[in-house]
Amino acid sequence: MNIAIINGPNLNLLGKRETNIYGQQSFDDYLQVLRQRFPQHQLAYYQSNVEGDLIGAIQQFGFSSQGIVLNPGGYTHTSVALGDAIAAVTAPVIEVHISNTAAREAFRQISHVSAKCRGTIIGLGLQGYELAVRALLGE
Repeated sequence: MNIAIINGPNLNLLGKRETNIYGQQSFDDYLQVLRQRFPQHQLAYYQSNVEGDLIGAIQQFGFSSQGIVLNPGGYTHTSVALGDAIAAVTAPVIEVHISNTAAREAFRQISHVSAKCRGTIIGLGLQGYELAVRALLGE
């Protein structure tokens, strides 16, 4: 199975930014762990800080992969366009957030993408990505 992992703004700084919230591990390091746990599946990875680039990635992978794991970062709370892109593609999308957005600032409790996704995983750290992959694989 081909699954795409798409990360939004500032997630390229994992392991460096607000480690008390997001942890000490970089996503590149964690991606190697994921690939080791799912060696029989292709895990593509894309990260951008640019909203339009994320929309392009959703459109690209949304018709060529069997699923998308998406952490839209701060665009979760502001981007209707990301939600529209998710609704437009055929691949199921699982939304992931490392921190518990429901327990943070009020603006972080708004999502313009959740309703378009198959499901949402929040607050479980990087483990949320593994759980999302397992959900897409039907495990």
